[in-house]
Amino acid sequence: MSGTISVCCTACGRRHRYTAPSYPCACGAPVAPELDPRGAATEVTHRAWDEEWIGLRCAACGAESHWPRPELGCPCGTVLCVPVDPVATGRAGRVPGSRVPAHRAVPIRTARDAVTAAVLYLRGLGHRNVRRADQRPLSGIGLAAPGVVVQVDPTAGPVPARDVECLWLTAMAESARGLHFSLAGYAEDARARADLLDVPLFVLDPTGVPRPVNAPAVALDATAG
Repeated sequence: MSGTISVCCTACGRRHRYTAPSYPCACGAPVAPELDPRGAATEVTHRAWDEEWIGLRCAACGAESHWPRPELGCPCGTVLCVPVDPVATGRAGRVPGSRVPAHRAVPIRTARDAVTAAVLYLRGLGHRNVRRADQRPLSGIGLAAPGVVVQVDPTAGPVPARDVECLWLTAMAESARGLHFSLAGYAEDARARADLLDVPLFVLDPTGVPRPVNAPAVALDATAG
């Protein structure tokens, strides 16, 4: 098995060199999936939350956690699922509840990376069993865990006040607290509304670290492990 393999696009036949990304374990050691050079890449034609993750065990401390399944985007437009060693990486499953310090992050290049950064931060707050929210938000991606409802907005425009208000209403209906993560920041009226409703707002910087941008977020960030 290897950390770098040749991947053939199933659509156009191009070959690409792919290196497995590494992720930070809670102990600080890097963890990377074992790629299978004898396996064949498969085209990603649909998304299912339970199939987006693989289990990885840290060689340094033995802890197991779940991270995004390796993917490669071909210039022809095809997204490929990169083959991994099922024995070394474990089975795919739901995002586990292991706590990860809040400021361990992965660089954000796609909407999926933004979701991963938000999940990592939630783990750092001690929230377990993060999953797709049952109720889809008006924009962005909804996540949920016991006690929290989360909206991740990976778009290039600032978040409007309407999104903050809808998140707050959804959280109230679930007897939970709403958290919002954005790549592009927030409109001025959205920040004012969030302060009034006590909704923590975070901006995800390019390194994947959530930065609190209002007082509720600063207070919450202080509790992160």
